[in-house]
Amino acid sequence: MEFKEAKNKFVQTWGALGSQWGINKTMAQIHALLMVSNEAVSMEDIMEELQISRGNASMNIRALMDWGIVYKEYKAGERREFFTAEKDLDELAVKISKERSKREIKPALKVLKEVSSISANTTSEEKHFVDQTKKLYDFVLKADNVLDKITEYKDNWLAQILMKFMK
Repeated sequence: MEFKEAKNKFVQTWGALGSQWGINKTMAQIHALLMVSNEAVSMEDIMEELQISRGNASMNIRALMDWGIVYKEYKAGERREFFTAEKDLDELAVKISKERSKREIKPALKVLKEVSSISANTTSEEKHFVDQTKKLYDFVLKADNVLDKITEYKDNWLAQILMKFMK
């Protein structure tokens, strides 16, 4: 397999994986392209490589920048904008985990807390509903707390030792 074919296969596969994880396919493809590029890539090169419109590229790059995993770079003498992705895989995992928690888990916790707080004194169905949603809230909260602790490990020397031990 030649380099160009391998690169394309990686970008396409990463895009497909991204859509399975609830991320826009094009967003995942742009991220993949930037992640494996050894230099910052211009918007025009991203558009050409992925065969996407300027609007699509711009919208998805902005989303990746909002996640904190893509950065704008400036090159002296260039009017074009260039972009690069976070290369540190540990840092990438931490940023994605934090963002997914903020966008998905925290809102779900809010809803679970709200629906499990209703007064359920009338029927066994209501009592069962409250019991199950409280259990689900407790479980998701514990999982989110574990995720928070794991993503904070970079600042915690004990957690770093434990992570090295687990590898």
